[in-house]
Amino acid sequence: MGSTTAAVAAAAADPSVGKAGFGFYVHVPFCVSRCGYCDFNTYTASELGGGVSRDAYAALVRAEIRDAAAAFATPPKVDTVFFGGGTPTLLSAADLSSILGEIDREFGLAAGYEATTEANPESVDADYLAELHDGGFTRLSVGMQSTASHVLRILDREHSPQKALDAVAHAHRAGFAHVSLDLIYGTPGETAADFAGSLAAAVDAGVDHVSAYALIVEDGTALARRIRSGQVPQPSDDVAADRYLAAESALAAAGFEWYEVSNWATSEAAQCRHNRLYWEGGHWWGAGPGAHSHLPGVRWWNHKHPSTYGAVLAEGLPAAGHEVLTDDDEYLERILLRTRLAAGLPLSLLRASGVRAAERAAADGLAVIEDERLTLTLRGRLLADAVVRDLTS
Repeated sequence: MGSTTAAVAAAAADPSVGKAGFGFYVHVPFCVSRCGYCDFNTYTASELGGGVSRDAYAALVRAEIRDAAAAFATPPKVDTVFFGGGTPTLLSAADLSSILGEIDREFGLAAGYEATTEANPESVDADYLAELHDGGFTRLSVGMQSTASHVLRILDREHSPQKALDAVAHAHRAGFAHVSLDLIYGTPGETAADFAGSLAAAVDAGVDHVSAYALIVEDGTALARRIRSGQVPQPSDDVAADRYLAAESALAAAGFEWYEVSNWATSEAAQCRHNRLYWEGGHWWGAGPGAHSHLPGVRWWNHKHPSTYGAVLAEGLPAAGHEVLTDDDEYLERILLRTRLAAGLPLSLLRASGVRAAERAAADGLAVIEDERLTLTLRGRLLADAVVRDLTS
C-alpha cells in the first residue's frame, strides 16, 4: 500500500496531468438484481453483506474525493464526470448531486463540463430526473439493451421495453440536452427483426447518442452457466457481425455518425466526452469500490468489495494495488484505443513495424490512410481487434 501511495503522489506531481483533459469516474456498486450476463463489480442486497449501506455510500465517496484532491498540490479542473455501476440511480438524486458537488468544491468543474450518469430504466422517473438535472448533471445514459421482451428476459433485465423509452422522454422534459441509449445485440433468441425494432425505437425516441455492443459471455455469469448446460445457444459471431452492419445502416440513415467502433452520435457535441478522454489518452481519478485511475505512467485500482473499501478509506486512499506503465504498455494502449476512433490513428504514433502494418491494412481494404492518419473502413471495424494486433505486433 505504501508503494501505491508513493506512486500516486509522484504521478499527481507530474506537470502533464490534465493537459489532455482530466476526468472523474464514480463507481456505484449497487443493483436490485444481477443481470445474467453481468460480471461487473456490483452487489445486490443479499451479496453485499455488512459494512456499507446505500444510505452511507455518498459520504464515503465524498471522503475519497477529498483525499484525491489532497494528493495534488493544485488539483486539476475536471472536464468530465461519469457515474457508472452497478446502478448509480439507486442512490437518491440528492446523493448523486452531492458527489458531483464535492468534485466541484475540491477540484472545480471546468466551464462547459460534462456530467453523465448511467441509469436503469426502472430506477428513474420524471421527478428524479428533474432533480438530477437541477443538481448539475448534463447527460444521461439509459440501459435499454433491447425492445424485445423475450430478449430482456434472456438478459435477466427487470424493466419493460416501454420503461426505457419513458426514461428518455422524462430526461428530455427535465432539460437534458444529451441522452444516450445503450443496446446489446447478438443475444440468443434475438432475431434480425428484434434488433431492427430496437434501433428504430432508439431513433424514434429522439436520443442523440447510441451505444451498441455485441453480447459477450463472461465466465462465471449465470448466462455462461445456462449456455454451458445447453439451456440457451452460444451467441454467433456471424450474427453479431450482421447486427453491427444493421446498426451502422439504420443509424447512418437516421443522421448518426460513428465516432468509435461501438458508438454513434448525431453531432460532435453529442459524443460522450468522458469516454473520448479515455480513448484519447487523458487522465482520470476513479472513486468507489473497484474503480481504476490513471495518471502519468501509473494506473491503480481500489479495493473491490464495498465493506473493504470503506474500512481502508478510513485510513487513507482505498487503493488495493497499482502498476507502473512501461513504454510498451502505453504504446499498446494508445494504438488499441485510437485505432477504434473515427478521428483515426496518426501514423506518427506508430513504430516502423506498425506503419508497415497500417499499409497492409489499407491494401486489404480494412483501413484508409489520408493526411497521415489511419481510419478503419466498415469492414475494418468488424475486424478491429485483428487490425490492432497487426499494428502492435
